[in-house]
Amino acid sequence: MHWTFPWVHYSGRVSCVSTVSNRGPAQPGPRAIAPGALGMVLVGSSVAVSATLTTAPLLMAQAIRYSIAAVVLVALARWRRVPITMPRGREWLWLAGIAATGLVLFNIAVVRGVAHAQPAMIAVAVACAPVVLGVLGPLLQGQVPQRKIVVAAIVVTMGAVLVEGAGHGDLAGIAWAVVALATEAAFTLLAVPVLGRHGAWGVSVHSVWLGAAMFTVLALITEGPAAAARLSTAELGAIAYLAAGVTVVAFVLWYSTVAALGPGRVGLLTGIAPVAAALTGIVTGSRAPSPVMWAGIGVVLAGLGVGLIGAPNRGETHRQSRSRTRRRSRRHDLGLPTCHDKLRLADSQADAGPGEQHDGRQLQR
Repeated sequence: MHWTFPWVHYSGRVSCVSTVSNRGPAQPGPRAIAPGALGMVLVGSSVAVSATLTTAPLLMAQAIRYSIAAVVLVALARWRRVPITMPRGREWLWLAGIAATGLVLFNIAVVRGVAHAQPAMIAVAVACAPVVLGVLGPLLQGQVPQRKIVVAAIVVTMGAVLVEGAGHGDLAGIAWAVVALATEAAFTLLAVPVLGRHGAWGVSVHSVWLGAAMFTVLALITEGPAAAARLSTAELGAIAYLAAGVTVVAFVLWYSTVAALGPGRVGLLTGIAPVAAALTGIVTGSRAPSPVMWAGIGVVLAGLGVGLIGAPNRGETHRQSRSRTRRRSRRHDLGLPTCHDKLRLADSQADAGPGEQHDGRQLQR
């Protein structure tokens, strides 16, 4: 950060200071990236456990899962003395949106989509999340999408497609795949407005208990209370693991990284989930390795390297500078004073005598 002052004594009152930085956007460090990466590893490696619930009552299993997770999250927050703030006003809408789309509708879309399409097709749709987040994330924050991040997101998505395979389905399967992609992106984008006040723990707690309430209501209406009694011991064990290992840990880790990196860059890390799922399948013997899969893993790693490692993009810095210039020009067009206008006014008032003060309304063009 460079500060420039003229080598003269200034006797006026400074009402605004404008700063200029020659540095580009800061690059994320390992400590900022690691939590989100670990969260995606947990999500991807849980595929083998989730397969245990294919015949279980969907809504009741998810209701129990998120209810357990909500209790554990609150207990851990109190143990760690993390303050959980009650939402207010529009924050309820953002948090309810996370629960309704990222939790409830996403799980329904995946299950219903698999009935009309191959699982690989749904996985490929979800794998497009880096591109969606790389474009929409900055736009929702009033920023210009970074070219390097968008290119890296496309590379990560291509690698995930190679890992998962293309798959096929009917029109209903395609529609459910689009819904799965939209809700996957909403899980991150809708959290951005409330992360500043609630933090990763607050967003996780509120979205999880709201999701548990929604799943419970839907389960009681569509499956009935008796659905809980139909769950086997193995299914209950899988639910407990998903609640503690995936929902509790992965949610907090993911939202911590969203707050640190922003929604655009953090989307690249979603490409780790299919890689973790593929490697877990190899370890458990449910999937045989293939050259295409290994190539896809290499492409995903290359995309992560492009987007998360390297020097700042000078082109993006220049575009952001031009964007600030355009905003300053719009303030002039609207007749609003900028920092430079205020400094010139203060300077002229300091040089004028007591009876010769300039009227600040001259700047209202």
